[in-house]
Amino acid sequence: MHNITFDLLGMHRHGAAFEDYLALRKAFFVDTLNWGIPHNARVEMDQYDNPLAFYSLVLDDDGDVIAGARTLPCSANWGSHSYMLRDAALGNLAEIPALIEPDMVTDTVWECTRLVVSDKVRSMRERISVLGLIVDGLVDIARPRGGKILMSLSNLWLHRALNKLGHPTDLWCDPYVNADDGHKYAVMAMPVPALPEYVRIPAAAAVPTHLPQPGMVHAPSFG
Repeated sequence: MHNITFDLLGMHRHGAAFEDYLALRKAFFVDTLNWGIPHNARVEMDQYDNPLAFYSLVLDDDGDVIAGARTLPCSANWGSHSYMLRDAALGNLAEIPALIEPDMVTDTVWECTRLVVSDKVRSMRERISVLGLIVDGLVDIARPRGGKILMSLSNLWLHRALNKLGHPTDLWCDPYVNADDGHKYAVMAMPVPALPEYVRIPAAAAVPTHLPQPGMVHAPSFG
């Protein structure tokens, strides 16, 4: 298994991975949970799948998408939409209650939505491992762009799973029951880990002039 990250401008580098992720979302959120969200016969896609969104996907050894999540900075503004929890707090999403203050507009918090894991990933150990890869990708997206916290409106299982992975999370609201699927959800927040000391480059370190400048090691790129 391995992780890939990208945004809409970079999705072409990964073949059909983005479409397959949308299809996985449709199979879970629409076909299984019966959420009333935009979809067609194959994919689920909404107003937050826009050029400000980034994606962290997990592919199996055959290259099939088996999990993924979407993230947006809480400073996002695309047309009449910002990010999901803020739009809900402003009264623009009737299916989600107001759970945060609508004045939270910041690059330091990144909202993660549409976290999904394929039912092909059967054991809890495998699902936790896959979740770890997703989170690693989300961290890699948010951290260099000023992200300090990953925030998600998610099923309470995620709170327990993240703690198992060593990512402490806080609940930012009381849990509530989703009318579509009957499950309990809450807003949870996870600090973005700092880079380990051994991969940091000292500010005073000089790059030899006879070597090429290093480029990015991944393409730019959770509910």
